[in-house]
Amino acid sequence: MLTPRRCEGRKADGSACGMPPLRESRFCLSHDPEHAEAAQEARRLGGQRRKREGMLAGAYEFDGLHNSEDLKRLLDIAAYDALALDNSVARVRTLIALVEAGKKLFETTELEERLAQVESVMEARLKAGVGGKR
Repeated sequence: MLTPRRCEGRKADGSACGMPPLRESRFCLSHDPEHAEAAQEARRLGGQRRKREGMLAGAYEFDGLHNSEDLKRLLDIAAYDALALDNSVARVRTLIALVEAGKKLFETTELEERLAQVESVMEARLKAGVGGKR
């Protein structure tokens, strides 16, 4: 059995890196001296992305997709942005796609609500001993 190769670099705390090394290298991208500029650029871009995410989350009052309310919020944002576009075939297609996505979301949300109602009725009946096994 082959043992996977590991980067020979060290983390800031002195522990072993553990990432797979680049081909024909003993180091991963972060630790390979020949790729120091590329690694620095990747870190810079990652920082910019996190900063941009924070700005957008605040501007749009959006904190990710965690539940159906988050999905509704994102659909709202997309709809407002699409409505603000100049009239075009692409805009119409985008609006149609938003309607379809919204329809599916509403159907799913309605089914979840109805299922929760059925479950609560069944739970109440089981607790009361109505409709149980005979």
